[in-house]
Amino acid sequence: MSFKNYGPLCTEVYDLTKKVGQSFGGDIEYYTGRLKQNGGRTLEAMVGSGRVIIPLLEAGLDVDGMDYSGEMLASCQERLNEKGLVAKLFQSDLQNMSLPQKYENIIIPGGSFLLIEKREESKEALKQIFNQLEKGGRLILDIFLPTDNFEAGKVIRTLTVNCPDGDIITMEDKLVEVNFLEQYKVSYLKYEKWREGNLIQTELQRFAIRWYGIEELKLIMESVGFKEVTVSADFEFGKKPAHARQSFVFEAKK
Repeated sequence: MSFKNYGPLCTEVYDLTKKVGQSFGGDIEYYTGRLKQNGGRTLEAMVGSGRVIIPLLEAGLDVDGMDYSGEMLASCQERLNEKGLVAKLFQSDLQNMSLPQKYENIIIPGGSFLLIEKREESKEALKQIFNQLEKGGRLILDIFLPTDNFEAGKVIRTLTVNCPDGDIITMEDKLVEVNFLEQYKVSYLKYEKWREGNLIQTELQRFAIRWYGIEELKLIMESVGFKEVTVSADFEFGKKPAHARQSFVFEAKK
């Protein structure tokens, strides 16, 4: 069984556990407020299946979406259709982004920036974001610091999801690599779908997270041309970070 990145089972679990409009720590409220204040057109990069973009559209904001996963974009489009909403959706990864227009805001919610595994690709992604912004436009993204589960070889999390049709999906998260020097860790996520006690579908995903120190990411942003970089804690603008278990929201201006 080879690896899949955000395949059908992963997308199904994502849809059922990260529902449209479900706010984590106040993130949707934060992005809504900041984008209303900034004004202009917004791109949600790494849009997933629509958890954030749909409430932003419902709040009257002008938002497009982008993701490299065709399965996620198909799910997002389905949810847009269900709500009677219209948004342009683009399939691309960040480091190769070349969209037909520029934006006043680009956002990356949900800590998704950390899913870019290689440091050089992260920096290239920031360069492409910078190029895709209008002059004076703003990048807003949030990150977290991994503070638990660093013992490779152990199953660190399991999940059981009940599907609306009665099927069950189980997920096992096994940590296989931790590199403190390079600041990343890798898990294998095994998804299995069961129907009446029979295994009918399986999927294996390689899942990597790269983390950054606060000052480190600020310096990287500044090195590609961003200015006025600010960091707020726990989705409260201007709140100073105080400890490692908080969420950290970066805002930067082109």
